[in-house]
Amino acid sequence: MDEVILKASKEFNVRFSEVDSMNIVWHGSYALYFEDAREEFGRVYGLSYRLYLENECPAPLVDLNFRYLKPLLYGQRARVDISFRNTRAAKIMFDYEIHLTEDDSLVTTGSSIQVFVDREYNLLITNPPFYEEWKKKYNLL
Repeated sequence: MDEVILKASKEFNVRFSEVDSMNIVWHGSYALYFEDAREEFGRVYGLSYRLYLENECPAPLVDLNFRYLKPLLYGQRARVDISFRNTRAAKIMFDYEIHLTEDDSLVTTGSSIQVFVDREYNLLITNPPFYEEWKKKYNLL
């Protein structure tokens, strides 16, 4: 069986509030771009933060990585692509790429890992039932 790859994309304009005094996107803004991509992925595939909370199973970030290849500047238009990386472990892994829309040049790559916790914020070592059902829906088991 071919590997199922779930992807989504979101375009954005670099805002003045996201750049530093050198007119370059401040490094902290990239976390927000990746967050926007996760929310778009959730909207497209039905794996939203609301679903986590409705199932009393938050999924906080435990790892977030960036690799800056080229600066983003105020006023540029870009696209963040997100890809779901499947694993049997009780975690959610994504890979990211940010491209300029004008020439599709690669600006930034990155990854994130989220883990599941219960109501008392204790780490879960198995996938919660709602996540198993979601994975079944997309043939990820």
